[in-house]
Amino acid sequence: MNFLQGDCLIQLPKLEAASMDLVVTSPPYNLGINYKSFKDTAPRGEFLSWCRQWAAELKRVMADDASFFLNVGAAPANPLMPHQLILALTDGSGPLFTLQNTFHWVKSITIETRANEQISAGHFKPINSKRFVNDCHEYVFHLTKNGNVDLDRRAAGVPYADKSNISRWGHTGGEDLRCRGNTWFIPYETIQSRDKERPHPATFPVALVEQCILIHGKRAATRLLDPFLGIGTSAIAAHRQKIANFTGIELDPYYLETARERLHDEITRQSNDLFSGNL
Repeated sequence: MNFLQGDCLIQLPKLEAASMDLVVTSPPYNLGINYKSFKDTAPRGEFLSWCRQWAAELKRVMADDASFFLNVGAAPANPLMPHQLILALTDGSGPLFTLQNTFHWVKSITIETRANEQISAGHFKPINSKRFVNDCHEYVFHLTKNGNVDLDRRAAGVPYADKSNISRWGHTGGEDLRCRGNTWFIPYETIQSRDKERPHPATFPVALVEQCILIHGKRAATRLLDPFLGIGTSAIAAHRQKIANFTGIELDPYYLETARERLHDEITRQSNDLFSGNL
């Protein structure tokens, strides 16, 4: 595990070209979020120009068959930001990437069963508004250099609800596992104290990063990069997936130290579970 403290525009050029297989990250959203060491209120044009700068460096360090999973949220009063960002990276003169897939990270959902029962699952931050509804999802854009990167679609798959489909569809090979599709329900883990367990204003769950690792398909051999490490969620996901070649970059020294502590706690917990026979 390689943790680098500093501006990603300074640290990324130090990395070798074509040295990464997978990038999973969530940059500042330009929505006025209160980070410790980053002002998230730049004019939109300035913000998009900055994003193109670090994205160009990401393209340089990515192998030709690498995947870049970009998690971006929005605000009900500012819904265009994710779309403006993805257009800045994929459209116009000199596009940097091809948008190969768009995933919807669903944080909370209510479904109705066949027995007309309503079941709610997940967590969301409620908003008090007469104009907007609660925002229960974010985007995960899957970007590649040419749009032709093969994925292990069933590595992050789900069992068939209708078991007759196992034999009906030839591509299953008789295995009860199908592609999950582009809608990922991944709730946040319940926490007791935000200050202690999630001291960062914009995090994603470990399982979200694991989903990206699995679907990209290189497993433990993956060379994984997160240029906006935050409090180290992607590093924990890398450890859980037995990935040793991980690089994380973080501007804020407090967040970086928190990332180191969280990874240490994760390694200690796994060691204790292994010793006690829980794994």
